[in-house]
Amino acid sequence: MAEKFLLVGSGLAGGLLAGFLGRRGYEVDLFERRSDPRAGNTVGGRSINLALSTRGIHALQQLGLADEVLRQAIPMRGRMIHDKDGALHFSSYDRDPAKCINSVGRDVLNTVVIEAAQRYPNVRVLFNQRCHKVDLETPAAHFVETETNSVSTATADAIIGVDGAFSTVRGAMQRLSRFEYSQTYLPHGYKELTIPPGADGSWQMEKNALHIWPRRSFMMIALPNPDGSFTCTLFWEFDGQRSFATTKTDDEVRRFFAEEFPDAVPLMPTLLEDYRTNPTGSLVTIRCAPWTYEDKVALLGDASHAVVPFYGQGMNAAFEDCVVFDECLAEFPNERKRAFTEYFTRRKKNADALADLAVHNFVEMRDKTASPSFRAKKKLDHALEGLLPRLYLPLYTMVSFTRIPYADAARRARVQDTIVFSILGVLVLSLIVLLLLAGRVL
Repeated sequence: MAEKFLLVGSGLAGGLLAGFLGRRGYEVDLFERRSDPRAGNTVGGRSINLALSTRGIHALQQLGLADEVLRQAIPMRGRMIHDKDGALHFSSYDRDPAKCINSVGRDVLNTVVIEAAQRYPNVRVLFNQRCHKVDLETPAAHFVETETNSVSTATADAIIGVDGAFSTVRGAMQRLSRFEYSQTYLPHGYKELTIPPGADGSWQMEKNALHIWPRRSFMMIALPNPDGSFTCTLFWEFDGQRSFATTKTDDEVRRFFAEEFPDAVPLMPTLLEDYRTNPTGSLVTIRCAPWTYEDKVALLGDASHAVVPFYGQGMNAAFEDCVVFDECLAEFPNERKRAFTEYFTRRKKNADALADLAVHNFVEMRDKTASPSFRAKKKLDHALEGLLPRLYLPLYTMVSFTRIPYADAARRARVQDTIVFSILGVLVLSLIVLLLLAGRVL
């Protein structure tokens, strides 16, 4: 009889993991709190698009899904920086224009991965099932049907928590002795806003770019949608003299946006309604260890390593989790505990590295992208990559356009920066010496 996995959470990673497990012949029951996304249900104020890059594409390719998703995605080849005076500056992500990140709808991805999982007769998906308790030892999960309030209990050989940053499965594991857990919030929150299509249905800004309005301590970004709209996200402090807390009335909102994002305001006819209606979300980094319990429970995606969204890698990292989890099960087919432990060992250091990179990239996006020196550094990165293609790779390239482990990419970038700045220092010092010598000669 095939081993049975019970997955709590059928978000993006949950649906994809169900496909991997179903392909490998396991019995899979996938329980999801929300209703079926294919019914057209959306969550107000939650980003409708995501940035899909190399790691996520590779995971989708393993199940033959990448082409289907990419047909419905919009490639973004770089950042379009919006200055306060309306000036625009485009900065490509890579010296190779073919390398891009892809804006893809959350609903598109949800539908694709769930339907892919259901192609396997050994995979069952149940919606409107809220998990309220997990028994690690059995293991078992207890559910409430959200429409009828009926209760049920499901058992399996192993439970996988793919239920997000505030995971019920992880909550049960947190009661274990010596389980490590931390959550850290940024002082900033986020609010989703909208730039609709133009009158002719076209995009009102450059379609193939991620738009950024960097304003030092805060910023707004916008990603394109296939329908001609842009999903904007304002990242701003919760509290302070100028913040979400102090900007409440329509007049205050109008004044703030007119001062900070004057070129965007004419494109946002529903700004006031969006600002009032959409919730202000928080930005949390979650770290925990271990991600597994015996051969009975494992955590994957945000349940084990939630990160802030500023590298566009949260979903990609969760999809990469699925690939590594599948590889470990294949390497140790009759040793589930060893497979679980190996999965945690391979992914933990990389998840921690990504968490640090994501916070650092927030500072870069909001503070540095508008700086001429930052743009000069990016040009130097691309020049060095061209001159030393096998030796030098910019950090962003390693994270977004390769499958180099996050921890290795961060380490390599530090070494590269040390070497480059040392060489520049030597060159500057040599130039100064030459100028001094020339002055003496003259």
